[in-house]
Formats: sequence, C-alpha cells, structure tokens
Amino acid sequence: MKKRILLATAIVAAAAVTLANAQATLPKTHLKVVGGLSNLTAYNDFEKPFWTQVVPKLSNGQVTAEIKGFNEMGLKGPEVLRLMSQGVIEFGTATLSYFASDNPINEAVDLAGLVPDAKTARAVVDSFAPVYARFYGAGTGIKLLGLSPYPAQVLFCNAPMKGLADLKGKKVRTSSRTQAEFVDAMGGSSVTMAFGEVVPAMQNKVVDCAITGSLSGYHAKWYEVSTHLLELPINWNPQIHAVNQKAWDKLDPKVQTFLESNIKAMINNMWDGAAAQTQEGYDCNTGAAACKQAVKGKMVLVKSTDADRALLKKVMQETVLPKWAARCSADCVRDFNTHIGKIVGLTAKK
Repeated sequence: MKKRILLATAIVAAAAVTLANAQATLPKTHLKVVGGLSNLTAYNDFEKPFWTQVVPKLSNGQVTAEIKGFNEMGLKGPEVLRLMSQGVIEFGTATLSYFASDNPINEAVDLAGLVPDAKTARAVVDSFAPVYARFYGAGTGIKLLGLSPYPAQVLFCNAPMKGLADLKGKKVRTSSRTQAEFVDAMGGSSVTMAFGEVVPAMQNKVVDCAITGSLSGYHAKWYEVSTHLLELPINWNPQIHAVNQKAWDKLDPKVQTFLESNIKAMINNMWDGAAAQTQEGYDCNTGAAACKQAVKGKMVLVKSTDADRALLKKVMQETVLPKWAARCSADCVRDFNTHIGKIVGLTAKK
C-alpha cells in the first residue's frame, strides 16, 4: 500500500510539473491544518504526506503546512466544523456523520446499506457535492474543499457469525445514527462508542460486534479481540475537507488555485485507494497470503451472500431511508432524489 501511495504521489507530481514550475511567484504562505484521526491510514498515508511533503514540493517551498489529527489536539470530532466556522481552525477534516445531529443532510450520502462498492460510493458523493457546497457556503463561515472516503465500514464480531442475520440479539458498536438504526432494525442493540474504546469493550463483552473500516480495524488491532469479519460494506464514512472562509479569503488567489487543484488530486488518490484498502483490511485481519503487513490477524472472513446483500438493501429501503427522510427537510429529500436516488434507483418520501 505504501508503494502504491508513493507511486500515486509521484504521478501527481509528474503531472503537475508545469504547475510546480510556475509556483516561483507564489507568496510565502504557511498553513495550519487539523486532520482526521491520526492513527488511521487516511491521515497517515494521504493527509499528512500531502500537507507536509507534496504541497511544499509542488510549490517549490513557497507553501508549507503543519498538521495534527483532531484527536491529537484533544478534540472528539463533532466540534471541528463549529470551531472552523468561528475561525479557531483554519483547514480541517472530519467525518461527515459527526454532524448528523446538526442537520440530517450530512447523512444523505452515507446511509447504511445505500451503496455496495467504492465506485458507487464515489458516484453518490460526487453527485451530491454541489448540494454540500451550497449548504456549507454563504453564512456558515466554511468553504467546502472536498469529500473523501475511508475503507468500507464492515462488521467485526467477537462471536460466531455466518451472515448478516446473525446480528439479531447482539450488542453492536456504531459510530453514526444511520448505523445505529440499521443495527436496531436487524434486531441488534446499537451502542454508541468512541473508536478508541472498542478494544476493551470487545475484550470485556460490553459489545459483541463493532463497525469500522476494514483496514482501520486492522491498524487498531481489532483482530486481537474479534474472531469473525463480515465481507459486506455497510457504508463508507466519508470525510469532509473544508476551510474557514475568512482564512481562505486572506490567501493570495494564486495560492487558492494551487491548493484547490492539489487537494482535488489528494482526494482522487484517496478514492482510488478505497477499494484496495478495503481488500487489504480483509486480507490482513484474516492472515491471507496477499497481506504484506508484518503482523497478520487470524480472523474468519465471512463471505457475504446474495441473501446478505438483499437483507441489507431491504433494511435500508424499509427502515433506514424512511427514518432519515422523516427527519430531513423537504428540500433535503428532494435533493436526495434528484442527485442520489437516480444513481442507486431509490426514491425517498417525505
């Protein structure tokens, strides 16, 4: 994976030679960035190298940045956009579902069971990006820069599991409202819990299962406290990349153009890596030969069946989507149907 990312970075650099040569006229600019969770691959393989290596290189040293994950700053995530709108944070990244309680529109692209694969997930996110650009626009103090994925959010269980139906009666850690509604509809009990609390909770049987990115769970060593991994994307947990509008307006227009172009390239790399990272998570948690990591887990990979996929879609259509539509505005539902519904063949009803 490291080699793939370095290659992708090299391709971006090569493609931007003309741009980089033109950057000698960029004014000296130093940026402060609050990134996503610092212990996950989205941060370590993409965000951090982008801001600390790629940006200085492509700007001939004219634009530099310092970055820390929001968790390294003592933040929990849901406060990132509020602090950004206030100007406390300049550039920032956070999981979109953190802001579902502020407005259900933040869940629109990532309802549990909505999209089965990375390609469809990107099509859905790209189609809805103009809606988010308007929502996080005038009057919010925030400018949207893009949306990127984590690896597929999947089920890790410390209990025997043959398929999705086995969630019934189990306590499941969830990280968003839509995941919780999905689990409850399956006959399980959703438990809201921070990512860092999952390992001891699994060890002590506080929860039987937990949902997170396949590779994220590997790097957090969930394979040490869980036995079964279901190969079925529940959702993709997109991240929002944004900047305080006043901080952005103070930047030289040439710096703005430079950043927008290259942030787009970083996000493209993250989407390109989503499917591969998902598979790497499956391989490394279960000890498959394809895993190139030094440490391999010994989990049982539970292959999803047509019945699993049909059940996930049924729960989404009959429970998750209607509940979301009931709490979102009429305009929000209309935008969903106009942009997302056409891609996935669904219609939300208010």
